[in-house]
Amino acid sequence: MKLKIITHERIVFDGEVDEIVVHTTSGMVGILKDHIPITTSLEIGVTKAKIGEKFKYFATMGGVFQFKDNKAVILTDVCEEDTNIDIARANAAKERAEARLAEIGANVDAQRAQAALARALARLQATLKQ
Repeated sequence: MKLKIITHERIVFDGEVDEIVVHTTSGMVGILKDHIPITTSLEIGVTKAKIGEKFKYFATMGGVFQFKDNKAVILTDVCEEDTNIDIARANAAKERAEARLAEIGANVDAQRAQAALARALARLQATLKQ
């Protein structure tokens, strides 16, 4: 089946895959060939694509997933392939977000800090080759 991951800036991935696992707003969903059509919202998380015996991992920052006629499309604002993620930068972003969340009573935008933490964790999880 075909998987295409598209951001506003570029096509991150466009190729044949054997299995797709996405993190939807309803939980993890696995897709195999001939799956019924589905359209769903994505959470910030890791998208996993199996190609033969190997896996590719992508940190996807929300978006929409659609599967129909053995063609899957992910539309997302930001997506990074595991091999392109700067681990040191992701760790620093995680630490900054955790520090902001730990500032009790400070003038902190908690939702923004939570989102930053979720993005950093997704990047780090994608690099762990789960």
